[in-house]
Amino acid sequence: MQESSQEFATEPVPEGHTVGWIRVALISAMVAFSLPTFVTGIEVSNAVDSRTALSAILCGNLLLSIIGAFCGAIGARTRLSSYMLTRVAFGTRGAALVNLAFAVSLLGWFGVNIDLFSGAVLRLLHDVLGIDAPGWVVELGAGLVMTMTTVYGFRAINTLSTILVPVLIAVTALLVVKALGVRPIGETLILASASELSFGHAMSSVVGGVIIGAIILPDITRFIREWRGGIYTAVLSYLVIGSVVQGAGGLAAIAFGNDDLLDVMILIGLSWAAFAIVIAGSWVLNSLNLYSTVLSVEATLPRLENRLLIAGLGALGTLAAFFDILDRFLSFLFYLAIVFAPVAGVIAVDYLLLRRSAYHEERVSRQRLYVPHAIVAWFTGAIVALLGSEGIVTITGIAAIDAIGIAALAYFVLSRFDGRADRHGIVG
Repeated sequence: MQESSQEFATEPVPEGHTVGWIRVALISAMVAFSLPTFVTGIEVSNAVDSRTALSAILCGNLLLSIIGAFCGAIGARTRLSSYMLTRVAFGTRGAALVNLAFAVSLLGWFGVNIDLFSGAVLRLLHDVLGIDAPGWVVELGAGLVMTMTTVYGFRAINTLSTILVPVLIAVTALLVVKALGVRPIGETLILASASELSFGHAMSSVVGGVIIGAIILPDITRFIREWRGGIYTAVLSYLVIGSVVQGAGGLAAIAFGNDDLLDVMILIGLSWAAFAIVIAGSWVLNSLNLYSTVLSVEATLPRLENRLLIAGLGALGTLAAFFDILDRFLSFLFYLAIVFAPVAGVIAVDYLLLRRSAYHEERVSRQRLYVPHAIVAWFTGAIVALLGSEGIVTITGIAAIDAIGIAALAYFVLSRFDGRADRHGIVG
């Protein structure tokens, strides 16, 4: 898939290069087993009472499944990358703004994952093997190796995901069984903590953790033969695996009275399983993060040389890990949901209700420079959701839903009632 994604970064994937949906779903599912997904479940469970946390996790992943299903199915049907979809919806230069913003956020995630990875590896090396290592060495080494993997080893991700997903399913199941052995689910749900977040804020934090991945899901679902495979991929990745992994992390933290997942896994004798989650999940996730970043930047600035671009972006992502952005993890996720959720609303309305013909292959290369309605709708959705998060404007109380709904509605209304609008968004 790596070769194909390079060849068809700015054009539809040919039929002969498509695969069955399960291969793509396993790659997406592998990301759901990464350490940040467990940490999100733990952080949300610690910030609200147990019942609210469970509801926020389920509802957040349901919303992610809906967003991912729309975006994934559109990618599978059109065979276009997320960059090309945003180019149709926002215009050539408008898409450059959106995709460069995506790239910045993905680099932030690259840094967060290295931060998580290095902290986990240092802990495991010390507690399991009795080895102490400087933190900066682990972070620098992780960034270097993950960057090199993106350059040379991306094609192995298909095989790696196929092998490791069953292993990580078993590890997660064992974690849940051990936690339920300490405290049954009914007793766990009765436990309450001091609520630091509202339900809406907690749900937005769950959504924010994966919102970019759901929106850029077409980067991999465009290789699926049948458009329904995009829906199956989203449901499996988010509603099924995402909910289970986040729930397992929160359940274990509550049951053992410890919000450090690695401490819990070492305590119950899953030390090497912890290594598997940390190394395998982080490696695949960051390779995909850097790959999607490069795809966005390279398509926006095509004159840049691929390997130098990967090296440069990998270095920037590694540098981000040194700024301790993990300390602001929940805030980071929350504002990601606000900023990027509106993009999904615009693309879904544009393709499903307004300008499906503009996504046909013969028209993709003839888009306008800007689609003002899309840009205005994006900003409007983000601003309304931001005001809602501050208690100034409240619609649903859930920032991610407000952002998507307002952006979708604004784009539909602006496009419908502007008689000058080019229905196809195509340069004459």
